[in-house]
Parts: sequence; C-alpha cells; structure tokens
Amino acid sequence: MAIEPDNPDASEKLAESTDIDRDDNRDEVGEVDENESQPAGWLSRWRNWATGRRLSHVGRALVASGVIVATLTGLAGWLGYRAYEKHEAQAQRDLFVQVARQGAVNLTSINYTEVDADVQRILDTATGAFRDDFEQRSKPFIEVVKAAQSKSEGTVTDAGLESQRGDSAQVLVAVAVKSRTAGGEEAPREWRMRIEVQSVGDEPKVSSVVFVP
Repeated sequence: MAIEPDNPDASEKLAESTDIDRDDNRDEVGEVDENESQPAGWLSRWRNWATGRRLSHVGRALVASGVIVATLTGLAGWLGYRAYEKHEAQAQRDLFVQVARQGAVNLTSINYTEVDADVQRILDTATGAFRDDFEQRSKPFIEVVKAAQSKSEGTVTDAGLESQRGDSAQVLVAVAVKSRTAGGEEAPREWRMRIEVQSVGDEPKVSSVVFVP
C-alpha cells in the first residue's frame, strides 16, 4: 500500500524549491567559471600581443640587417670591380710603353752579322702600314748594313705614354745609340721617337714610327 503525502501542495512546493536550488547552483557555477576565465583570456591576449610585438621587432631588425648586408656586399663588389678596371687599364698602359720601348731597341740595334734576324724581329713586332713599308725596304737596308759592316746598339733612356685611344697608344721614347762601321766608331747619338702601338688581337705591335726633334 503506497503512502501518499498528506499535503500534495507541499510536495509540489518542495520539488519546485529543489529545481530552483539546482538552477541557482548552475547559475553560480557558470558565474564562477566565467569569472575565472576572464583573467585567463586577458593573459592569453596580452601574451599574444607581446609575442607579436617581439616578433615584429625581430622582423624589422632582420630586414634592416639584410638591407645593410646587401648594401655592403654591393658596395664591396662595385669597389672591387672598379679596382679591377683600374688595374687592367694600368696594365694595358704599361704594356703599350713596354712594346714601344722594345720596338725602339729593335730598330736601333742592328748587327751586320745577324742583320737578317734583326730585320725579321722588327717585322714580327710590327703591323699595318709600318710593317708593309719596312718589309719593302728591308732588302736594300740589309745590303747597306752588310756593306758598311755596321753595328749599332740602342738603349732606351726614357719612355712615357703620350696618349691613348681605345686599343692604340702613342709613346714617346728617347734612345741613346752607339754605332760603329768598318771605318771606326761613330759618336753616340740621341734619338727621340713617337711610336704608335696598336693591339692586334691580344698582342700590341708597332704600327708607326716618327722621329721627333
């Protein structure tokens, strides 16, 4: 036999009271969780903001460092190239002067016992109209040298680049020449020449010789 409550209204009120208490407890728990999550969310946002600022500073520093390195690398490359160009230009000028000096020595150092080789050496280091003209006159020249039993020796006393245009240059050369023939030793002579040197491929050669006062 079931026992029914004496007061049904009281039972209903008790049940409602229990449900209300449960709802209140859920509300209170929810409020506590929300209150507890606010500091955690604020810390998370602050951490993200701070991390973002640190990364931003690091990124800017890396970009600035990269720009500096690239600039210094470019500057070093440009300076190196300029130094290389300067070195190459100076080397070319020195080579022109050296060829002119040797050309002057070849023209003034002739021995009648070796005149054929001496003439060939002049032709080997000459080019253009100068070579053609000297080659045409070489046979009469050889005959005169042999007939006079001439010996001459030239020594360069001074040489300097006068002008340069592209792959050619004019060089002033001063030469002291000692000579003797079958008749005896002659007085030393001082000659000045304007020798033009022109590059033929990778090899500069004498292209013109003019005696100057």
